[in-house]
Amino acid sequence: MQKTTDIDKNTEALMRGLGTAARTAAHALALASPETKDLALREAAKALRRDTAKILEANALDVAAARAAGRPASFVDRLALTPARVDAIAKGLEEIAALADPVGAVLADWTRPNGLRIQRVRVPIGVIGIIYESRPNVTADAGALSLKAGNAAILRGGSESHHSSTAIHACLVEGLEAAGLPAAAVQYVTTTDRDAVGLMLTGLNGAIDVIVPRGGRSLVERVQTEARVPVFAHLEGICHTYVDAKADLGMAESVVLNAKMRRTGVCGATECLLVDRNAPASVLPTLVKDLLDAGAEVRGDAAAVAADPRVKPAQADDYGHEFLDAIIAVKTVDGVGEAIAHIARYGSQHTDAIITEDAAAAERFLAEVDSAIVMWNASTQFADGGEFGFGAEIGIATGKMHARGPVGVEQLTSFKYRVRGSGQTRPG
Repeated sequence: MQKTTDIDKNTEALMRGLGTAARTAAHALALASPETKDLALREAAKALRRDTAKILEANALDVAAARAAGRPASFVDRLALTPARVDAIAKGLEEIAALADPVGAVLADWTRPNGLRIQRVRVPIGVIGIIYESRPNVTADAGALSLKAGNAAILRGGSESHHSSTAIHACLVEGLEAAGLPAAAVQYVTTTDRDAVGLMLTGLNGAIDVIVPRGGRSLVERVQTEARVPVFAHLEGICHTYVDAKADLGMAESVVLNAKMRRTGVCGATECLLVDRNAPASVLPTLVKDLLDAGAEVRGDAAAVAADPRVKPAQADDYGHEFLDAIIAVKTVDGVGEAIAHIARYGSQHTDAIITEDAAAAERFLAEVDSAIVMWNASTQFADGGEFGFGAEIGIATGKMHARGPVGVEQLTSFKYRVRGSGQTRPG
């Protein structure tokens, strides 16, 4: 990381200004009524729909640059917007507005023998710094979730989505102003200077309370290494689907194909298929054929290679790899115990699934797999805050402190204790 003296003074001044404005806005947001915050979100959704053409025009610039730079198709898919995707972003804001407001919720309430009444109450964290890469929808999701939870947000999107994110952010600001909230409640870092990230990681002189990184390994590792404020980490989505010997084949076909191929560039996409070698002989060849016919490149162990001549022999680093593409590693295992052991060794504690009709095997898998999300008979692509009923998410936290799994409005709050007395003093 560069020393502060080496950082461009204009970038430093910009970032310090964002931090100061965010801290002031955070105080106003903490006191804002649920109705005011929800109005801002609904007005932002209206602006998104009205400005769809403008947003798509901005997005076309980002997509063209990505293609010119030779970015893979999966990257372009994460970056690209369509009228339907813009409408989905707007709907996401409306769904967040419809959620119960977490701020002020009483989590616990008790009275001590001395008459003191103690309440644990949910409160905003303060200022959230979100650093992300190629997904322009994160601009809306992160800003809206932070707002709903009463936090100010400083958003630093990747340069590859800069035009798209700038256009989306303008709609958020319009919503804030329509509701009478400070525009600085959700700020977007306008410079693409990489030094801006380093400055955010310092906390901007105490302005930022927590950092949420959303992106590839290099980004998250940098944040975890350099951050001087707490981090809600989302490292990688090395997701597994294990097909047990007692799986229903029709269900396994449907779930595995969806888990890998629905959208290959999302963090909830299955990257490794594990198949019980005790399953009926038709299971492995059928699943492999389905994936190959759908356009996936399959890299497998000896059993998978024998199942279909189109399968490429897997290399050691294919297991534990996040492809984010139409590529999947396949391995046969000796039952649920070996599947659990494989996931413990190669997984990233993101999302892992078992397909089986054996309830005992499923419950063991659910209990022993130490991931943020563990599924039974469902696609790993349900690893999404919207699908969990959170309205949206900033990301899937794979750590174990404070937030784990989809980071929604509740995960963007803390709590404090309110103590009411009647003149009590503590005895010596």
